[in-house]
Amino acid sequence: MSHSTQHGQNMHLPFADRQEAGRLLADELADMHLVDPVVLALPRGGVPVACEVARRLNAPLDLLLARKIGVPNEPEVALAAVVEGAPPQVILDEQLAAENPVSSEWMEAAVAQQVHEIKRRREVYLRGRPALALRGRTVIVVDDGVATGTTMRAALSALRQVSARRLIVAIPLAPSSAVMQLAREADDVICVAQPAPFRAVGEHYEDFHQLADEEVIDLLDQAWRRQHISRPAA
Repeated sequence: MSHSTQHGQNMHLPFADRQEAGRLLADELADMHLVDPVVLALPRGGVPVACEVARRLNAPLDLLLARKIGVPNEPEVALAAVVEGAPPQVILDEQLAAENPVSSEWMEAAVAQQVHEIKRRREVYLRGRPALALRGRTVIVVDDGVATGTTMRAALSALRQVSARRLIVAIPLAPSSAVMQLAREADDVICVAQPAPFRAVGEHYEDFHQLADEEVIDLLDQAWRRQHISRPAA
């Protein structure tokens, strides 16, 4: 695969909220004139960002359900990530695992818990709507930011099995090390800002509230209605 990584400008930081971050991300993606795009959001935080991208590109929006497994006592640091699928994909951060050893029983329980949550979220968030077909399309995977990249790498691992035309990671911010790593696994990585030093995604947003399920459902319903109106059946 050919890789092109866009280095963003930190002048945009801090983002006011996820919607502003999504609009800035959409500006960069719109300039790429993408063929037959479909936008996949990593919920919950990626949904408001992805909604702005899908609106600007007039592209359908779906979810890619991935859950991180945090380091014990540091839940925000991703020791591993689980992505929906049959079977679910599990990606381990080898370096963090060496520094934070856990038992196989602990990991199995953590994976099972996240698989259960993934199933719950698909049922609740999408109200029974079927997943979008991805084969042959330009797939844009969106989150509200990346710290270690473990969850996003798990998502890419799952998506490589669907025969997409082009696989693009689109994120408002990430450390340069994560961007370089993701560029080896996607066709393109679009990242608005790469702050240094980088500690946590939320430090670079004025509003980084935890989204409730109801907020996610409302955003997805709006996107569904907008897509249905803009692309009426023949």
